[in-house]
Amino acid sequence: MAARLSLLLSTPRIAPGLLSREAWTTLQQAGEVLGRDADEPQLLAIQDAGVPATALGDVPPGELAHLLLGRAAEADVVWVGSADGDPGLTDALAAEVSRRDEPPEIEMLVGSYDVPGSRLLDLVAVMDRLRSPGGCPWDAEQTHESLVPYLIEESHEAVEAIESGDRAHMTEELGDLLLQVLFHARVAQEDPQAPFGIDDVAGGIVEKLVRRHPHVFADVDADTAAEVAANWEHIKAAEKADRTSVLDGIPAGLPALARADKAASRLERAGLSALARDAADGADLGARLMALVLEARSRGEDPEGALRAVVRSLEQAAADAGR
Repeated sequence: MAARLSLLLSTPRIAPGLLSREAWTTLQQAGEVLGRDADEPQLLAIQDAGVPATALGDVPPGELAHLLLGRAAEADVVWVGSADGDPGLTDALAAEVSRRDEPPEIEMLVGSYDVPGSRLLDLVAVMDRLRSPGGCPWDAEQTHESLVPYLIEESHEAVEAIESGDRAHMTEELGDLLLQVLFHARVAQEDPQAPFGIDDVAGGIVEKLVRRHPHVFADVDADTAAEVAANWEHIKAAEKADRTSVLDGIPAGLPALARADKAASRLERAGLSALARDAADGADLGARLMALVLEARSRGEDPEGALRAVVRSLEQAAADAGR
């Protein structure tokens, strides 16, 4: 009576050894536990838990399939899947099974799954590889300063993708923007005076979000979006108590319309809307533009986005006229 071959599948994106109860039971009851590489983290974790496991080395798929099914004809065997998924093994097993009169039963045993966000770990690993010795010479030469133009460019391209409504384009451009964050964090790890990494960046924003959402993570009441926004600004003001003006901290590099809109918003929340209205009270071009910003705010519109939409229509009209 043939026994069973269990193919243990697990994700390399969580700590090795974090397997389901079914997986550990199968490992403990198996007649033989086999894997490919002696330094495979999952295989090492299984060995550390007291389960004998043997590394077979880099055996070609066809030969490995023949070996595994032969062993499984005598006793239950567990194959600990490698991080790369053991390319070619499942096809080789299917071919080998078709040649046998009484092949052993083969089961896929899922020991662990990817959790949401796990592909971010892959991006961290890729960025580390590109930046490390033997990686990409161009990536290795970059600094925070040299990457600034790309950060600006990718931010604008992400905005364009969002406004286009093209979901595939949005996915691509948000990925490019995410890469810039990972790139800066990886560069920062190498700073000899004040290093920080992606976990510091993520940890900082987690702490900020929890701190500024006490209506979610604490006992503060805020039932409407307006109450949430007001509470957010109150907490933010306490954090930025060293600011001398409500307009401190607005990036100087913002496009002028977006910067004016941000300034008007800050003044409104501080009860200083009259200052914005005074700035818009004039016949010169700047005052008239500021008046349009205030008009857009009164309508709940984004002046920068509205102007971009007009320019896009103009570009399309020019393209049509040139055909």
